[in-house]
Amino acid sequence: MPAYHSSYNSVDSVRVINGIPLLPLLTKTRGPAPYADPTMTSDAIDEALELFRPNSFFKNFEIKGPGDRLMIYVILFISQCLNKLRATTTQAEATKQLYTLAVTNVVIPADVKFPLTQLYPSVKDKMEGDMLRQYLQQVRQETAQRLVALMYTSNGQPTQTPSKWWLCFQKRHFMGKVMN
Repeated sequence: MPAYHSSYNSVDSVRVINGIPLLPLLTKTRGPAPYADPTMTSDAIDEALELFRPNSFFKNFEIKGPGDRLMIYVILFISQCLNKLRATTTQAEATKQLYTLAVTNVVIPADVKFPLTQLYPSVKDKMEGDMLRQYLQQVRQETAQRLVALMYTSNGQPTQTPSKWWLCFQKRHFMGKVMN
């Protein structure tokens, strides 16, 4: 069975840096992401959150476009977030921990620390690298907010503890890689 790919692979007219498209986001977080069309109901972050669990089972992944590269980055970040949380973590603690994780040490695919750097083209110059770092920081902040909201609801009702159906993926790593 093949892995699930991004629906944003064929999106044209967006800037691409380091193989990652700077797609519009449905967010209130400040950053360089273009403003989303008011008619949009979901974005690349929603797609990555939706495809995180099924794609976590795959050890191989064929990249079919720039949307897949953004999805890989977000999936690796979600995995990093899950590893920060415990079954006893409250929603307030999780929000603080994941916000701190999102804004500190933002690794871009051009950095040596990134686990899949060979799958991404290089950055042309420092200015592009800084722009990508700001965009990915915005993506990480928004992903952390949405992940906490997903993990602390059950059947549409808020809960005090994180969902075991999310926490069970702490040991699963997309393509066997972990972002530190």
